Amino acid sequence: MRTTLRTRRAALAIVAVSALALSGCGDDKDGAEDKPSASKTTGDSATLELPKLDGQTLEISGPWTGPEEENFRKVIDEFEKRTGAKVNYLSTGDNTATVLGTKIEGGDPPNVGFLPQVGVLHQFADKGWVKPLGAEAQAQLDKNFSAGWKDLGAYKDQQYGVYAKAANKSLVWYNTAAFESAGLTDPPKDWKGFIEAAQTLSDAGSPAVSIGGQDGWTLTDWFENVYLSQAGPEKYDQLAKHEIKWTDPSVKDALTTLAELWGKDELIAGGAAGALRTEFPKSVTQTFSGETPAAMVYEGDFVAANINADTKAKLGTDAKVFPFPAVGADSPVVSGGDVAVVLKDDKASQALITWLASKDSAELWVNQGGVISPNKSVDMAKYKDDITRDIAQALLDAGDDFRFDMSDQAPAAFGGTKGQGEWKALQDFLKNPDDVAGMQQQLESAAAKAYKS
Repeated sequence: MRTTLRTRRAALAIVAVSALALSGCGDDKDGAEDKPSASKTTGDSATLELPKLDGQTLEISGPWTGPEEENFRKVIDEFEKRTGAKVNYLSTGDNTATVLGTKIEGGDPPNVGFLPQVGVLHQFADKGWVKPLGAEAQAQLDKNFSAGWKDLGAYKDQQYGVYAKAANKSLVWYNTAAFESAGLTDPPKDWKGFIEAAQTLSDAGSPAVSIGGQDGWTLTDWFENVYLSQAGPEKYDQLAKHEIKWTDPSVKDALTTLAELWGKDELIAGGAAGALRTEFPKSVTQTFSGETPAAMVYEGDFVAANINADTKAKLGTDAKVFPFPAVGADSPVVSGGDVAVVLKDDKASQALITWLASKDSAELWVNQGGVISPNKSVDMAKYKDDITRDIAQALLDAGDDFRFDMSDQAPAAFGGTKGQGEWKALQDFLKNPDDVAGMQQQLESAAAKAYKS
């Protein structure tokens, strides 16, 4: 069990780094090569050697679309150049377990797949669908990743996965013009101040908070941040493992807190009904573009990729960020990530996952913007903008002391499938946040079924 004190240190690191971001650092649209050298970690500077795979075609799957997919494609392009292979990309969207499960059972799995949930990794490993890392991939993993990130990619003493992409999911992004128009000079630090700021923004004519409620995973992130800050890390760990029930009073408290925002249509862009029709990318664009942009949008560091690609807003000037407001004593620090696993045990697949575990691929990926990596060998100067660099440094500074996304630790049927489980339940709660007890029963019923299967 990680201690509360260490969690507080991690939270303070995020707060301190975010304060730097608030100072107005601009986005370097041309890359970071001319920036002064930031602190960097030690890694092997030699170019990674990969086998020649001329004429071979591989498939890799991931959950990304749009700007995130375009950024990842740069990483795959470089693998193709170095090996001579051709790599096709399959987007699984929000239904990773279903899409990949169908392909695997049909005898046509991709060579490598990214899984956005730890629970799915465990399920796939139990079924024998994922293959252990080879020696070369393991060597890259040992060199470039801390024990905490390696542990997340392991199951029953076997290493299966590489967390090539991470996320800090405890951030609120805001439109500086909307704040200035409402007379707000400083972002809120706690939940009470957050609700008061939202009311001030709404009264001044701005839709206060943009919520991508059509994508149920965004709502689980809202709950997790409130719950971690309010109930504390020990309760968080227990609920993540279903060692306590969703009918626990701590869940009642968190849902009641969420209802203070979700129950006020005037504070939500388009009201609750509009939020339930809003996908995550739109929740970002409607915060930083349009005639009446929303003032704030909550989500992880990857919001930067959508701001860069889909709006004219400049990070650090038009778009700034602050830590998720503290509901209890501390601001929460929730991390997420996507784990790459081998689904075809052959030379080409092992070469591809070795590439994904390397410093070279991580530096290329983070240089696209809107991505942070848990790869500790990355030269921090490779990050495209100061805000993302600071967020990434804070994640590394936190070491292995973080809480991983709760829904991603759950079985996919509860925490990772569109239209069911926690995703569907919290969409129902956004629609009707008055029935807290009924929502607890709905969540517990879905969790009990999923954890038994």
